[in-house]
Amino acid sequence: MIVGERKPLQEILENLKPYKKICVMGCGTCVTVCLTGGEKEAQETAAAVSLQRKRAGDEAQVTTKTILRQCEYEYIDEITAEVADCDVILSLACGVGVQTMVERMPDKMVLPGLNTTFFGYPVQQGVWLENCLGCGNCVLDKTMGICPIARCTKSMLNGPCGGSADGKCEISKEVDCGWQLIYERLLKLGRLDAMTAVEPPKDWSSSHHGGPRKMVREDVKLNDSRQS
Repeated sequence: MIVGERKPLQEILENLKPYKKICVMGCGTCVTVCLTGGEKEAQETAAAVSLQRKRAGDEAQVTTKTILRQCEYEYIDEITAEVADCDVILSLACGVGVQTMVERMPDKMVLPGLNTTFFGYPVQQGVWLENCLGCGNCVLDKTMGICPIARCTKSMLNGPCGGSADGKCEISKEVDCGWQLIYERLLKLGRLDAMTAVEPPKDWSSSHHGGPRKMVREDVKLNDSRQS
């Protein structure tokens, strides 16, 4: 999932200062699961904004709305009329959701309420770990499901660097060495021979090197309603 955290309240208040009719919009997927941008968080943020504006003698009309996904036009279209009178939308979606809202409602001011952080998974309640950089050329088949690009601080492709010790990364004793994890996984599966294979330097052209990426599946592509 995409993981994010709410921007500091003071920063949000500063960004919203010029506006009187504010809609705090939650998103019902990733940010709901990571407890930063769902319906509950939208209501809490709206209440905090309303209270602080009232204390400052500059009251505002603050409402909330949560849709299933802010990154898809069909869900945005369902609430376009409802937010027509708002001066601004404070989006608690990830950066993708914010930008999709802007594309679909170009005349509406949309501001981010979160700092999008990384792709990760929930290790336990309230703890998420980054495990994918979306590099566009997955090597998990070679490392048996543990990503050296994300899990190794230096994105090493051919084993650990000289700074790791006792299974920990040199940047912190709290960070597991990605290649130690890969080694243990290969050992468990009887695939240590894979450690002897030499990987060439990574071709980063499949990542952000070539600018914004686009993927087209002609086999499932329909008429592009996003152009309408």
